[in-house]
Amino acid sequence: MSETMKDGPSVAEHAATLAQSGAIDVVILGAGINGASLFRDLSAQGVNCMLVDKGDFGSGTSAAPSRLIHGGLKYLETGEFGLVAQSTLERNLLLRNAPHCVTPLPTVIPIFSWTKGIGAALRTLFGSKSAPRSRGALLIKAGLAIYDYYGSRNRVMPRHRMVGRRTALSEMPALTPSIVATGTYYDAKVSLPERLVYELVADGMAANPGSAALNYTDLVSSADGTLTFKPQSGGAPFSLRPKLVVNAAGPWIDHVNTALGTPSRMIGGTKGSHILLRHDELIKALKGQMIYFEADDGRICLVYDYLGLALVGSTDIPADNPDTVKADQAEIDYLIASLRSLLPGLQFDHSQIVYAYAGIRPLPASNAAVPGLISRDHSAPVLEPEGTRPFPIISLVGGKWTTFRGFAEEVADSVLKRLGRSRKVSTRTLAIGGGRDYPSDAAARADWLGKAVGASGLPRERLETLFARYGTTALPVALHCAASSRGEETLQASSYSLAEIEYIAGKEHVGHLADIVMRRTALAITGSLTRHDLEVIARVAGEVLGWGVERITTEVESVVSQLSERNLLKIA
Repeated sequence: MSETMKDGPSVAEHAATLAQSGAIDVVILGAGINGASLFRDLSAQGVNCMLVDKGDFGSGTSAAPSRLIHGGLKYLETGEFGLVAQSTLERNLLLRNAPHCVTPLPTVIPIFSWTKGIGAALRTLFGSKSAPRSRGALLIKAGLAIYDYYGSRNRVMPRHRMVGRRTALSEMPALTPSIVATGTYYDAKVSLPERLVYELVADGMAANPGSAALNYTDLVSSADGTLTFKPQSGGAPFSLRPKLVVNAAGPWIDHVNTALGTPSRMIGGTKGSHILLRHDELIKALKGQMIYFEADDGRICLVYDYLGLALVGSTDIPADNPDTVKADQAEIDYLIASLRSLLPGLQFDHSQIVYAYAGIRPLPASNAAVPGLISRDHSAPVLEPEGTRPFPIISLVGGKWTTFRGFAEEVADSVLKRLGRSRKVSTRTLAIGGGRDYPSDAAARADWLGKAVGASGLPRERLETLFARYGTTALPVALHCAASSRGEETLQASSYSLAEIEYIAGKEHVGHLADIVMRRTALAITGSLTRHDLEVIARVAGEVLGWGVERITTEVESVVSQLSERNLLKIA
């Protein structure tokens, strides 16, 4: 590691010191969105926590959502009004607490009849096992009115509107002319969910020096109240005797409970696959809006502009192996066919696919015949101390991306009660990462940029790019870039600078090349990677992290293989 990147003991060394001191109260297994959010919350309360993941932060299911921050309009059909109320509130809070990466998304619903679906919706609401089909204008109007009502707390976006066929087609001519109307309402999207997970982790570590977070660390044994871990990097094993364990492993929850000596059957996931298309004509037709539509078989799909590409999703089929999950050909064909039916004037084919990804939703075990009817709500069942295991295990089951803060708050309050402690800080208005001290309007933004230019000496245009990527944490990135000997040299196929890559590698707990290109940046998912740039990134990271030539080659080949086989990204 270069001298400029050294900041004292490494995270692993710090974690080992904490382990030896016996000061860790809570161990959280799994650093996805729920585990990371709980880690931040508990650390902010002064609870000493150890967050541990066998992979990178946010590299599992949390890296495979539709990238929406939404209130769950379709959950009204299954009567989950409490979940909709919580989701719309959390959506509004995220728009305030993470404005650097969560932004409003106007959403259009194509409607194909006036009255259909009311009877089916009522049957579903009262427990029918069949999914509603052909939701008509009256049903959608009622749903949107209820949705607006639930979204009124901390409201930051307009209410819904509905228009007839003529107006709808004049506003979005690419839609199929078989519609009778459209409804438009507002939800939100997150620009890089993987990075938001990392920011939660970083916030937690900053909030409490007595906490630590480790990626690429395996749980190797659990016996007599002692958990033993081993870093995959080859570091020495260490042991902890926590007062409480939280299993936040998502679709791996049952596997982790088994490793803890408490076999369970809590998870019965479904698979969601997405594709991203390079399709300028479609992006132009969308006009910054998402289309939330019913496919020919009644399932709900969506398409919207994600960082200049058309993100299309998602499937919802039973699946239970998160380690091998990927978008298969049948799912991709289904999504392409759905677009052709919705937008018949545009051309769609597989050559437009830039990237694909899939994940297992960690839903509660269920015998539901229709995956879409499985609850998206969350729960936290507790396995109380038993036998030689002195600590309780709280498993974080289900949930959805949008509600991570509220879910973490509920669990944190339960943990605090068990530890005999009280809440010190509310996370309800606690900004996340680059959302802290975020400029509230254009004038404040201009003032912030002006001060950042003065502090770093970088051109204003460059600060605007960094601000768009990192929010207010763009300032330490800019200061590092200004001091780096690499200057403002950028990658060939992207505006990311080599000094930025150097900062990420040295400051953001990177273990592998994939962490940089798939989670700390949007380089992979936007198709902004060439083989040349990937090799340059690996060399820069290698200089910071002490990788030799062989390790650099291995890292590059591993990323190329993964992106090609599981994400359909062709790296030239």
